[in-house]
Amino acid sequence: MSDNITSDFKHIVLNDIPLIDVRAPIEYQNGAFLNSINLPILNDDERKQVGITYKQKGNEEAVRLGHKLVSGEIKKKRVEAWIKTIKQNPQTILYCFRGGQRSQIAQSFINQDGVDITRLQGGYKAFRGFLLDYIENSPNLFTPFILGGRSGSGKTILLNKLNNSIDLEGLANHKGSSFGRGITPQPTQINFENNLAYDLIKKVEAGYKNLIFEDEGKFVGSLYIPKSFAQYLSSAPLIILQEDTDKRIQATFDEYIVQSQMLYQRSDNHTFDNWVSDMQKAVSRIRKRIGGQKFKELNDIFDNALKQQQSTNSLEGYKDFVEFLLLQYYDPMYDYQITKRSNKILFKGTYDEVIKYINSSINK
Repeated sequence: MSDNITSDFKHIVLNDIPLIDVRAPIEYQNGAFLNSINLPILNDDERKQVGITYKQKGNEEAVRLGHKLVSGEIKKKRVEAWIKTIKQNPQTILYCFRGGQRSQIAQSFINQDGVDITRLQGGYKAFRGFLLDYIENSPNLFTPFILGGRSGSGKTILLNKLNNSIDLEGLANHKGSSFGRGITPQPTQINFENNLAYDLIKKVEAGYKNLIFEDEGKFVGSLYIPKSFAQYLSSAPLIILQEDTDKRIQATFDEYIVQSQMLYQRSDNHTFDNWVSDMQKAVSRIRKRIGGQKFKELNDIFDNALKQQQSTNSLEGYKDFVEFLLLQYYDPMYDYQITKRSNKILFKGTYDEVIKYINSSINK
């Protein structure tokens, strides 16, 4: 049996090496790696049976049961799926949880069909540990800069124009506000951390000494930024993107109303009614922060805009809703937070001015 193994985790990241995860689906759903596909050697029920046997009768009996469960046509189909993936990309690497029996047995099954594949030494656990350690130690490898600015100023758009930026909201699949919840779920915390590590490794190994992040707190939606990493970012200097109110209203209107409705209406599992319900829930979530009177005003504006859309098919009424949201909720909250960090501000300017400053003073 071939026993090709590798522990060159950095190579896997930098070269986007495809991975076959032979763990059970329930394990994969809790967390996996970029460019991985779940082709389990044991399904959830089979894994449970083998686990019970291991506890009651020991490893030898558990392995015997595993071979019994994965035999005949079941074994044939699973091996065919592995080999099909390997032939599509011969660089593919195989892993299980600890790089132990499941991946070794899968590797031997594949070898029996005359195909070679490399196995990940230490499996998921070792690779995951490497990625977490990289995040933990990364503050020694780069200098952070934070891009701030009021809601709707175009921070994410600017950020994604830069080669040395990391989009935490993008990695977390979240827009960074009470109204930023999309129709697709956020990744698991594990996947968020794994994907962050991938991005960090690629940027640092590309030679970028300065990395730029959007202004975030400790959380991005329901996900949290690893503690030591978040603390490092919190000490970084600020670059403030400024945009006039009309443009911010239009940008936020396009995102929260136009694009959002289109996403819901194109979805197989969501409808316009779902969009209305989710927007109303978002308004309710900020009730304590804006107070009862402003909450009532905001609700009334939304209801009027909704009635206008239903009667005339026009979205224009929502611009009043967006304007109220920006001027009465987001701006005061952001201005209060930024005042407490005014000593960290390096530069303020428009989109073009900020790009010029970053390229001339940070990325020179």
